[in-house]
Amino acid sequence: MARARKLSDREHDQLDTLRLTTDHPAVFRNATIILMTDDGHPKAVIAKTLGCCPSTVDRVRRLYRERGLAGLRPIKPPGRPARATAAYRRALCKAVDTDPRTLGYAFTVWSAARLNAYLTKLTGLSFSDGHLRDLLHQEGYSLQRPKHTLKGKRDEKAHAKAKRQLKRLKKKRVSRMPTRS
Repeated sequence: MARARKLSDREHDQLDTLRLTTDHPAVFRNATIILMTDDGHPKAVIAKTLGCCPSTVDRVRRLYRERGLAGLRPIKPPGRPARATAAYRRALCKAVDTDPRTLGYAFTVWSAARLNAYLTKLTGLSFSDGHLRDLLHQEGYSLQRPKHTLKGKRDEKAHAKAKRQLKRLKKKRVSRMPTRS
């Protein structure tokens, strides 16, 4: 196996600066791998010290040889791609802004479960209610419980009159206390 070439002072300084200024843990680890390699540490020692696999050390070395500093930055974001597509998010926003009664439902307010069931039927994508709440938050919506009142559904004039009568009755003094016989 061929010995890796030594880093120039300039390359060493660039790697050290990158390592000390990055806020991405993978970039820090990758720059450290190259610096430790330059110091002559074996692959197994580097992997054990940094808590990674020896294959990670090989991959980082190869990427650095091929692409330089750019090879130390992650190629793609970690994790699987989001299932909530742009089309799903548009449907979500449109549904939230729509009165459920216009869609044939008997209720007037969306709950997470109701919204999730409607969007599953519409898009074919299903999420947990908690994840749907997260998506709503990301889109700038706040899901809250509705406040149920009778305001607007009762005779407000009669309600105010009854309230005044009740208040008068509470203030009246009882002239005679009932006695036990």
